[in-house]
Amino acid sequence: MTMSPLEIVGVTLNVTGVWLTARRNMWCWPVGIAGVLVYGYLFWQWRLYGDMSLQVLYVALQAYGWHRWRAAGTAEAGGGLVPVLGDRHSLIVEIAVTGVLSMVLAWLMTVWTDDAMPRMDAVLTCFSLLAAYWAARRYIQNWTLWISVDAVYSALFLYLMRH
Repeated sequence: MTMSPLEIVGVTLNVTGVWLTARRNMWCWPVGIAGVLVYGYLFWQWRLYGDMSLQVLYVALQAYGWHRWRAAGTAEAGGGLVPVLGDRHSLIVEIAVTGVLSMVLAWLMTVWTDDAMPRMDAVLTCFSLLAAYWAARRYIQNWTLWISVDAVYSALFLYLMRH
């Protein structure tokens, strides 16, 4: 299966956005927004409206992150962005709330859609949003969450491709 030119653009933008994020470069946000918009359009073309809707939320989180990083960059000594450890109590609460939201979304997707794997899809959707929120807040833990979510997404996509 080959990728379309637009898919290649989307992948390139998203990989570049991650690379810029790792370097704490403010350009990660506009590049990330562009990548999300490309994927939103692709999901619309593929009639994957849930994934398309998720991209709308990602645009909002990207804008939020851009705003937060700009404010932090001007407030910190020397203008440098410093990643921070999220407060343990807050992280636990946010994970618990995300778990509950995952259960609600899973129920909604089970009742209202023909999603192939509504529970897994709901969990990955909700925890992806949490990872994006943590990235916007500059929490170092966002990397662990993103890697975990993406590893499970990869396994899910491989499973779905074979079945």
